Amino acid sequence: MTYHLLEITRSKRVSGTPRIEPDSVAAVAVLTKRPKSARNHECEQLDCQGSNDQGFSDSSTLISSIGRDNSISCLARCSRSDYGSIASVNRNFHSLVRSGELYKERRQLGIAEHWVYFSCNVQEWEAYDPYRSRWMTLPKMPHNECFMCSDKESLAVGTELLVFGKEILSHIVLSYSILTNSWSPGVDMNAPRCLFGSASFGEKAIVAGGMDAQGRVLRSAELYNSETKRWITLPCMNKARRMCSGVFMNGKFYVIGGMASNTEVLTCGEEYDLEKGTWRVIENMSEGLNGASGAPPLVAVVENELYAAQYAGKLVRKYNIKDNTWTTLGELPERPEAVNGWGIAFRGCGERLLVIGGPRVMGGGMIELHSWIPREGPLRWNMIGSKPSGNFVYNCAVMGC
Repeated sequence: MTYHLLEITRSKRVSGTPRIEPDSVAAVAVLTKRPKSARNHECEQLDCQGSNDQGFSDSSTLISSIGRDNSISCLARCSRSDYGSIASVNRNFHSLVRSGELYKERRQLGIAEHWVYFSCNVQEWEAYDPYRSRWMTLPKMPHNECFMCSDKESLAVGTELLVFGKEILSHIVLSYSILTNSWSPGVDMNAPRCLFGSASFGEKAIVAGGMDAQGRVLRSAELYNSETKRWITLPCMNKARRMCSGVFMNGKFYVIGGMASNTEVLTCGEEYDLEKGTWRVIENMSEGLNGASGAPPLVAVVENELYAAQYAGKLVRKYNIKDNTWTTLGELPERPEAVNGWGIAFRGCGERLLVIGGPRVMGGGMIELHSWIPREGPLRWNMIGSKPSGNFVYNCAVMGC
């Protein structure tokens, strides 16, 4: 019996990833299921560390016929969905997948698949792979009564899903790793907060504004690096704000809307230039996108274009960065129900714009994923996934790696 572990050709590739040029590495690694006697003979040659009697480890090659570097280059072009199977081949492949080295190679090659992670029930998270229409259930979060009952923010960065919440007197962070499929304590910010705006770009993320444990609205911002597990304090914004939203667009970070106090709604945004380390106020950038009792602005970026869900009128709008105006494109999907913007997610997921939510029904709930790919034409929603679930989305994040 033959197992095809990896097949890379110009005609077969993950949707949304760069085409592999003819001079790029292309290979098929075939594992053949050998008789038990052959496997036993192999075990006599290799000890439990994967070394033979001459003392060197075969982990340096992985796919021996092409060498370690070419092996990693080929495996990096596999779908993320295949990495669980690849890790089960042997200890060396398992160690490679858990190390994160494949995801670093993917970043260098410009390859990313975007999966969406969301929570519709306390302690429970699910993921959806739009490339293969596949649902996944994450392990339950560690039980913490105070944390579970608190408001939470979420952020996907690198290969981590970070969930921010509160204990009795302090803020805490929990981190889910796709490398280990497990939750662990995350790294606290330099200035812990809640109700902030955030966005990620590769292995880095920025959080801005929010509210500290004493209830003070913040101007401060921080950058997180998932490779080093460190938070770096950035220059402060011009205006303090909470209940704001954040996006990356054209290499810059934008914080949009929010509240300066319990009654003052901010209609401006701010742009942070990572190279210059400076903030610039953009007046009227978020006018009409949020209200005093509503959710933070529902905004998303797809291929460096900014979109917003104006939940008051159930409209989808597109931002014109040149003249700081918004154009109405059409309506949100009809079935997902929201209350002042709460309960649905509006996210960019690779080439797609997603609306996640569910209709209000008696006797059970349903979660639905509605998708539109802007480059394919005018706004038209397609439901790409649904399943029985809670229909109120508490938190949502998109991980591209």
